[in-house]
Amino acid sequence: MNTNSNTYIIVYSTVLVLIVAFLLAFVSQSLKPQQDKNVALDQEKQILNSLNLRGLSDDEAHATYEKIVTFDEAQNVYVCTLENGDVKYVLPLKGQGMWGGISAFLSVDSDKNTIYGAYFNHESETAGLGAEIKDNPDWQAKFHGKKIFADESKETLALSVEKNVNNETTVDAVTGATVTSTAVSKMLQEQLTKKYLDFLKN
Repeated sequence: MNTNSNTYIIVYSTVLVLIVAFLLAFVSQSLKPQQDKNVALDQEKQILNSLNLRGLSDDEAHATYEKIVTFDEAQNVYVCTLENGDVKYVLPLKGQGMWGGISAFLSVDSDKNTIYGAYFNHESETAGLGAEIKDNPDWQAKFHGKKIFADESKETLALSVEKNVNNETTVDAVTGATVTSTAVSKMLQEQLTKKYLDFLKN
């Protein structure tokens, strides 16, 4: 066979591409179970973070999650019974940040109004600015004790993130990240209203 011919080059390239594609597909499929396990464990840790259970090893986190967390599929809510018997509800939230998606797990007390804890995540917010919603646990801790509604009647959903405002229903925005903070506030308002208003009121 003439190794300098166009036919040889095309056939050789095609075979090489097929072999590489097969190997990549094989490796990807082989690693998928472990990847899925890692994704599930990461979500478990995020939920535990929202319950103020942080810094656990992988094994500790999984064991704790299995012990205290159940998922209510009908309400799309995680029901968590802490070791002291207190029941908390964890609400998964999703929104759009400055450069990509943002998400959160918000845990609330059994009164369905008082926030117990929060964990935020993002796809591509700016490091040191918008990324602080994930990287700064002190900012996340500011949600503890905040109220979702303006009063006990639960008529007005008031939880928000605003610059230079800090009261019973408002968390002070991340410094230098106005757009991301506004996006977080919008996510809270829209998701709690559209997905969880009936649950929170009942």
